[in-house]
This record gives sequence, C-alpha cells and structure tokens, in this order.
Amino acid sequence: MLDELKNIAIADYDYPLPDDRVARFPVDQRDHSKLLTLIGGTIGEHRFYEIPDLLPQNSLLVFNNTKVIHARLFFRKPTGSTIEVFCLEPYQMPVAQSFEQREHCTWNCFVGNNKKWKSGSLERIVDIDGQAVTLTATRQQAVGNAWIIDFEWTGGFSFAEIIDRAGVIPLPPYLGREAEQSDADRYQTVYAEHEGSVAAPTAGLHFTPQVFDRLAHRGIPTEYLTLHVGAGTFKPVSTPTIGQHEMHVEKVQVSFDNISHILAHPDRRLIAVGTTSVRTLESLYWFGVQLHANPDLDAMHVDQWEPYQSDTRLTGHEALAHVLEWMQRRDIDHLDGDTRLMIAPGYTYRVVQGLVTNFHQPKSTLLLLVSAMIGDRWRECYRFALDHGFRFLSYGDSCLFLP
Repeated sequence: MLDELKNIAIADYDYPLPDDRVARFPVDQRDHSKLLTLIGGTIGEHRFYEIPDLLPQNSLLVFNNTKVIHARLFFRKPTGSTIEVFCLEPYQMPVAQSFEQREHCTWNCFVGNNKKWKSGSLERIVDIDGQAVTLTATRQQAVGNAWIIDFEWTGGFSFAEIIDRAGVIPLPPYLGREAEQSDADRYQTVYAEHEGSVAAPTAGLHFTPQVFDRLAHRGIPTEYLTLHVGAGTFKPVSTPTIGQHEMHVEKVQVSFDNISHILAHPDRRLIAVGTTSVRTLESLYWFGVQLHANPDLDAMHVDQWEPYQSDTRLTGHEALAHVLEWMQRRDIDHLDGDTRLMIAPGYTYRVVQGLVTNFHQPKSTLLLLVSAMIGDRWRECYRFALDHGFRFLSYGDSCLFLP
C-alpha cells in the first residue's frame, strides 16, 4: 500500500485557479461567506451562518484554537538595508514557555535579505506603552534553510508582548500583498487562544459568536485542541510524486479534558473544523496505536508514513483511551507532541467523520487530505465552486463535507 501511495502523481491534484478567484481580503461579515456543502452525496450552496442547521444533531465540532503570532520582525541596518527575521518556532523550548521569557529566547527563523547581514547583531527600538524597549537579534548557525536567532530585549516585558508590538502578521504569500491593520483581527479566529502559529487555521475564520450561540441552542458541543500551524503549510508539493515530498513538522497540544470529552461522546459524529484539527485528531489516533504496542513511550512523535505501515484494528476510541491512560500514569494534564502525518488518498480516517474547510491550493497536501475524505468528488466540488462564484484560499469561502 505504501509504495502505491508514494507513486501518486501530484499532477492529478491540480486544477485551474484564476488569479481573480483568490480572495485578497475577507468578506465584511465573517459568517456571511459562502458555504459549499457535500452532504449525502449532494452538492449545495449556502451562507456560513446556516451551518448550525446543516450539521447532524449528533455532531461534535472540534476546533484548533491556535493564535497567529506577529512573526515578521523587520530590522534596519545603519547602511539602510532592511533585514526580515521571520519567527518559525522556538528553539529547544516549548512554545508557551518561550513566550513567557522576559530577557532572552532563541527561535528558528527565516531570514530575508540574509546576504546583507554580514556579521554582528541587529537592533531596533520598540515602543511599548510609551516605554522604549531595545530588541536585539543575533544570528547563530544555519539549520536547513532557516537560522537559529537569539533575541534579547530590555524592559522586562514577555516575548509575547515584544513580538506583538514589534512584529507584523504573516499573511500567506499567495495573497500578494502586505498586511494591513485590519488583518491583525481578521486573520485570527474569534476563539484564538494559544500563541504559536505563523498561519491561521482558516476554516475557523468564518465562525462568529452568533454561530456559536446557534450551535449551543441546537445542543451541538464544541471542543478545542491546539496545533501550531507552521510555514510549511504553504509549501506546495514540487516533486512529481507525493512519495518524494517531505512533510513539515507541526506542534500539537491536547489536554486531558479534550480526550475525556471526546471519549464521553461515543455516539457523536466528530467533525473537524480545519485540516489542522484533522491532523491533530488523526495523529492522536496513531500515538494511541504506538502506545498499544509500547505503553512506555516518552513522547508523541507521529511520522509522515506511519499509518501506511501499520496493520492495526484499534478503533478510534480504543486508541484515544490508550493516550488518556498514558497521561494518567504520568499525571499530566496536557500532552505536547509533534506530527508529520501525511493524509492522502488511500488513508482511512479513524477519528474524524466530517470536515469544515476552505478551498485549498492546487497540488497541495491539504487538497490530498480532502481527497482522502471525499475521493474524486473534490473535482466536482471545486468545479461547482468555480462555476458559482466562490472565493478561494485563506480569506475565501468554505466547505462542509459530510461523506
């Protein structure tokens, strides 16, 4: 099975996307975006605010509550050159702990205009509530196409405060524009909580307090996990087959209560809001499979091809129960792990039974994930969307897939 999967040609997951169909800005009201539905085999068109009434009564919605950080930091050298330091993830430190630091922290970063940074440190002044704070960046060694950067600052503020005031929201490169003030709010879900992403879980951008009120009125419970979205989410598959593509690593944080609540609703249809929620939930399953074989594992690491090399018959609830037992034995209330899971056609979903998601780039791993859920009908859905004026990508419209 693995060899067959690796030979999937990415050219088979291409489609024509005219430039004018890419949404450069969001709609004025979040929940007034369009919603394509594939329910019971039938394609339909709705407005997003209708979604509570379109979901099965026994649904359980799972969200990713990651928060996008102001990851782009700009420094101007005395020569006039501008250097961009794009913060990707903390270096050898948990995300939350790094943001709590008050004098120094170290991150993996992309460096723009790197050739102009010959030596020495970069420095800039940041105004925080009228106080002038000096922020210094020192380049260490290269790691792949990124760099390890040491940050130091004055004033006793947390790094979360520093980057919030000094940085700029990192919009997806395919939007082809610089971030504006409104993006600080609109490129963030209304339920964002845990800082750490460099891209928004965009399926959640459509939800509003009014939609949540309607979900509660219908008795549809909600659950919140955390997967910090990395820059690799924008990386298209540039190899002829998916077997040559290396999936990026993403950090996962799940609470004891998350898993307990999911296990307490065995009859609920679990619907993931966004592909990141999908990857978190399905990665938890495979960690449970690992624990079934070896209960003494130290940490959660899920490899790219792991599902396609395992002949397991564990149900989703059995696997999640192993994860819960592991957390109980270790007396921890949060699980921090990482995943490189690739979900592609041929994958069998073990936990997720429905998906709310935006329209994805051609030849992307996200489109492969969608195809794994609804098969070749993704072509029909995307053609319907193109023919009926739907807007595409991060600030575009959304889909509800209930296969």
